[in-house]
Amino acid sequence: MTKLSVVIPVLNEAEALPRLARELTAALDSLGLPCEAIWVDDGSTDGSFAALRELAAADARHKALRLSRNCGQTAALAAGIAEASGEWIVTLDADGQNDPADIAALLARARSGYDVVSGWRKDRHDAFFSRILPSRAANAVISAVTGVQLHDFGCTLKIYRASLLKSVDLYGEMHRFLPALLNYAGASISELEVNHRPRETGRSKYGLARTFKVLLDLLTVKFMGEFITKPIYLFGGISLALLAASAAMACYTLYNKFFNHIFVKDQPLFLVAIFFALVAAQFAFMGLIAEVLIRTYHSANRKPPYTVAERSQAVD
Repeated sequence: MTKLSVVIPVLNEAEALPRLARELTAALDSLGLPCEAIWVDDGSTDGSFAALRELAAADARHKALRLSRNCGQTAALAAGIAEASGEWIVTLDADGQNDPADIAALLARARSGYDVVSGWRKDRHDAFFSRILPSRAANAVISAVTGVQLHDFGCTLKIYRASLLKSVDLYGEMHRFLPALLNYAGASISELEVNHRPRETGRSKYGLARTFKVLLDLLTVKFMGEFITKPIYLFGGISLALLAASAAMACYTLYNKFFNHIFVKDQPLFLVAIFFALVAAQFAFMGLIAEVLIRTYHSANRKPPYTVAERSQAVD
């Protein structure tokens, strides 16, 4: 049985692939375990898949997949994860900046009792203002919102328990939030410093604009993690807060009318109170509609709102 699967999404990294393939093969050899490497070409146009095809033909442990078009890193990872057969799944960038030699340390940490071990590029070799500074800000916000305290959510080099990882539906740009999503499922998470190397070939696919996309995706992750089975708690809570504010403003308006002799028509605050009450009613109905949609979703997909972490049963 395959013990370890390595998933590598590839996009126009033909120059970096030969060195990375050699390093990854050496890293897998050193483990002494049944391993596989799944390379997923995400619509490359520079001949990357030709190099992957040759690699797969030369070594049966390497598999090459090619997506029909450029679908994004999350989709490429999802395709590789679906193909993986190992008990543990490692994700790795194809640009050569992640060091495959760190896989052994990640596996050792995971086997000590963790479901997820996330790499931390403590000594990062990237441009400070365009890459490192926005990344630090995003990591701080993600940690604060999700409650998962990691220094480096953006590091692709991570190891996951396959049974948990395969239960997560990946879409959009959610791959960077996998530790947070798995934390909501009850996974135990650790962090380990990993080697980060300067990019020697090609160019980065990341830009400053991606930071803003991350912040928008974070809202989805927070909702999916904490309110996906009970959306009425979120929308209903907002509705109650707005109703309370509306009632307070209405009471203040009446106080001014009876004690300060200020007519209601002369108090704009009363219009604000009416507006808050109407918006509160809308949020309440949104919560009810969301509840119906969520129940329909789980019923149609037959997907339970829980994850079984372990089973124990006597053997006859």
